[in-house]
Amino acid sequence: MSKRNIVILGSTGSIGRSTIEVLEAHADCFNVCALAAHSNVELLVSQAKKLHPEYVCVVDESKASLLTEQLSDQSVTVLAGEEELVRLASLSEAEMIVNAVVGAAGLRASLAAVEKGKALALANKESLVAGGPLFPALMEKSGGTILPIDSEHSAIWQALACGRKEEVRKIIITASGGPFREYPLEQFDDITKDQALNHPTWKMGPKITIDSATLANKGLEVIEAVALFQVPVEQIEVVIHPQSIVHSMVEFVDSSILAQLSTPDMRLPITNALFWPERVESDFGRLDMSNLNRLTFEPPDLNRFEALKIAFEVAAVGGTAPAVFNAANEVAVAAFLDGRIKFGQIGRVIAEAVDKLTIVSGPTLSDILEADSLARKEAAHLAGLK
Repeated sequence: MSKRNIVILGSTGSIGRSTIEVLEAHADCFNVCALAAHSNVELLVSQAKKLHPEYVCVVDESKASLLTEQLSDQSVTVLAGEEELVRLASLSEAEMIVNAVVGAAGLRASLAAVEKGKALALANKESLVAGGPLFPALMEKSGGTILPIDSEHSAIWQALACGRKEEVRKIIITASGGPFREYPLEQFDDITKDQALNHPTWKMGPKITIDSATLANKGLEVIEAVALFQVPVEQIEVVIHPQSIVHSMVEFVDSSILAQLSTPDMRLPITNALFWPERVESDFGRLDMSNLNRLTFEPPDLNRFEALKIAFEVAAVGGTAPAVFNAANEVAVAAFLDGRIKFGQIGRVIAEAVDKLTIVSGPTLSDILEADSLARKEAAHLAGLK
């Protein structure tokens, strides 16, 4: 078996690091031809010395000279800036692109990969949230594929393979509920940054951890599922499942429900994406059913989790509405992490930004990028940043 050439965008983040663990467990199957990170030069250098890519990119251009200096003893081309990250997504020798970039910055990279007919292993959910309308035509023209890395979408993807699209009654996305599913709603404004960053199940980066606490993350997953699986939002349901063992489910028209179960370990859905359509032997996420005491499910409280409620609404509207939701959420989360707004204000900032901006139907990339920019400005104003 020849090695598959792979590019990892966002290699120093939590998903990027997990991806490298999977690659190291299957070193005879992959050749890493490029790594890209935002600004963590120390870890990027360590990864480059271990994996020997042809290209290494740091998006923060102020770190380029430091990266060049620390890799001076390596045979590697150092790149800097977002444009170079996008270029790596369409690298001619690469067969697969792992997009683990955080936020809307990953959209252009995802489009570039799919346009060139690559297999896109996608963890950057914002690509499909903001740019969802753009992908179907590109994929049809280029033959590119999207392989979900999110544990929920990986679970849905696997379950959907057991039937035809017209046989699907409902997609059921599970959510842990985060640390505040039973927290008094009237005390949401008192929640501290440290409390919000303490997720009960998953160890993730700060932005996605806050998204999991507000359930904005689940809202993004709902919008992503609409785009990825081409189903109406009315066919999607979210349930709270605190144990995080069932990663999502699909109900078919015969009332059968198929679910994917494992312990919470992102290396399992990453492995599934990297080796699709094959399955390989792995102990990542292995589950001992005899040790399971119980699995519980309950509906989410949409009054408690305003971001999830808004996400269902913008998914129904479509157009640039999801891009506005995503951008406003990014700004609001950053403002909370900086101590500028309260936890309970995150949903309010998103809601007001969505209400105030004009939504464009059938958007182009230019429309989506403009909506993203306007939403960031509006959310920054609402959060008192400008």
